[in-house]
Amino acid sequence: MLPAVPLLALDRQYDVLRDEIQAAIREVCDSGRFVLGPDVSALEDELAKVLDVPHVIGCASGSDALLLALMAVGVGPGDEVLLPSYTFFATASAVTRLGAVPIFADIDPETFIVDPADVRRKVSRRCRAIIPVHLFGRTADMDALLPIAAEAGVPVIEDAAQSILSTWHGRCSGGLGDIGCFSFYPTKNLGGAGDGGFLTTTRDDLAKQLRLLRVHGMEPRYYHDVVGINSRLDSIQAAVLRVKLPHLDTWTSQRQENAARYDRLFAAAGLAEHVITPSDETRGRHVWNQYVVRIKGGQRDALRQHLSACKVGTEIYYPVPLHLQRCFAHLGWRHGDLPATEQAAEETLALPIFPELRADEQETVVGRIAEFFGAAPAGSDGAEARGGQPAGGSEEPSAVRQPHFLRRAVGRADEVIS
Repeated sequence: MLPAVPLLALDRQYDVLRDEIQAAIREVCDSGRFVLGPDVSALEDELAKVLDVPHVIGCASGSDALLLALMAVGVGPGDEVLLPSYTFFATASAVTRLGAVPIFADIDPETFIVDPADVRRKVSRRCRAIIPVHLFGRTADMDALLPIAAEAGVPVIEDAAQSILSTWHGRCSGGLGDIGCFSFYPTKNLGGAGDGGFLTTTRDDLAKQLRLLRVHGMEPRYYHDVVGINSRLDSIQAAVLRVKLPHLDTWTSQRQENAARYDRLFAAAGLAEHVITPSDETRGRHVWNQYVVRIKGGQRDALRQHLSACKVGTEIYYPVPLHLQRCFAHLGWRHGDLPATEQAAEETLALPIFPELRADEQETVVGRIAEFFGAAPAGSDGAEARGGQPAGGSEEPSAVRQPHFLRRAVGRADEVIS
């Protein structure tokens, strides 16, 4: 009988580190220093060394990291912030919580990452920041995005929640723009035992501002020159993460090996007519927080039901693009405004990719997919590498209508910077 395959198996990682993690938690409990204690400072220093950035600032979550970053660069009511629609909700909610307006850009259909050409087309004089999302562990095209931001005179805030240790031309994500925002949510490549996050910056002025904003804008105690928020990293989370951090590079390499094995298995199964596997990144390190395939022919949901019945875990990231979420209906975005994004939401499916995933489990995943499509069973791991088509396939997205943001008050046509 083929094994059940979970989407995630956090227990496998914990089983290996159980004694170290429990000892680290006991030390925090014995110290009585539960918030911004010595473990938080030590973790910040260790991350700064690993990521080769001068400043790391711990906070309560990846969502708060985005909010703090926007506050630090002065985004406020009526400002516009450029970001992709194909991302987790927090990227846009941080913008709206400050009274600013998210301007959604389409994605590259091959990488699923924000399309720099669409970003350039939508930068207006109201724009105050650009947030590229390093999605699924792959760094955004910073070669194209950084010049756009420089020409517009706006900061770049990297949403690096899924991309710790990803690189671009040898430099780690989080050190490429003005501020990097990371998450320690348990499902991330470096996940804690609850919520947590951190920010990175190469700028001394922003580091000082971020450290102030995360503690209610308080310096010294009970004196407030600015209004901040309460977003402090718990010492227990920092202690757990310090146990895990030395293993992160190995876990990342295992994710890369699993991605390559999937490529070989899909090629051997002859599924290119039905499944488009994701491409790698030649300009940097893809850290594979997710392995996301496209399912052709409108069969994504039926395949997912089949895999669920076979006890193979999957997830859809993301079934409803942000520009079509009900909470943003007042902005007036419509179906067809971001065609590549909308197509990805209908076709993509994430498969198990965690470091401890076994080869036989990957064979089961691909075998079950082959079973659904009536294809030959997946071959052994010795098949030729990188078969099939690159993500995005040969089909071209439908023509883009006049973009919505040019039709309404959100970024008028006469304000667009060419």
